[in-house]
Amino acid sequence: MDLLEFARGPALQVASIIFIAGLIWRLIHLFLIPKKIDMSEARAAGERAGAVRTIFSRFLHHGEFRARTANGSALAYTMHLGLAVVIFGSAPHIFFIESLTGLSWPALPNVAIHVAAALTLAALIGSLIRRRTHPVLRLLSNFDDYFTWLVTVAPIVTGLLAVAHLGGRYETLLAIHILSFSVFLVWFPFGKLMHSFIVIGSRYTTGLTFTRRGAKV
Repeated sequence: MDLLEFARGPALQVASIIFIAGLIWRLIHLFLIPKKIDMSEARAAGERAGAVRTIFSRFLHHGEFRARTANGSALAYTMHLGLAVVIFGSAPHIFFIESLTGLSWPALPNVAIHVAAALTLAALIGSLIRRRTHPVLRLLSNFDDYFTWLVTVAPIVTGLLAVAHLGGRYETLLAIHILSFSVFLVWFPFGKLMHSFIVIGSRYTTGLTFTRRGAKV
């Protein structure tokens, strides 16, 4: 068994199992967290409407902070949207998703994937520079932040190198790309990447609590 066969076979299969099992474990854990009953009288009506509103209102910062956070927001949106295009728009990735779920859809043109990957890489580099130069972010950052950045940027870099045939044989570059993606899958449920699965529920819960307390959401 050569490196590419190992990457496509056992490595990716084990990573997929850990990914799915980890997601299930994290979601079950969240649902089993004891919930305190708020015995106080609600200060505002329409709690559920406020919760739904919070899901969308948090996509942008409040006006008084928007100018100060514009650069960070631009980097974050470029990175997230670019990743979404690369993951869900590339033909090989769609084939992989189809093998797991049976779901499939038309792929985007290669040029769109390459542009999205390049923009994502630029945004990831920009976000790292911002994290290292911003005094508050640097103080708050920990191993999870940096390792999450590493396992996110590695598949992008290795994928671009494989497509461009730079740095080695295509089969070797492809194997390294798949292995880096396997590491991404394994880390996903246990690091900060998990926020992509729980962000909607988290915002809904926050909006529900704040609306009940009379806060403007």
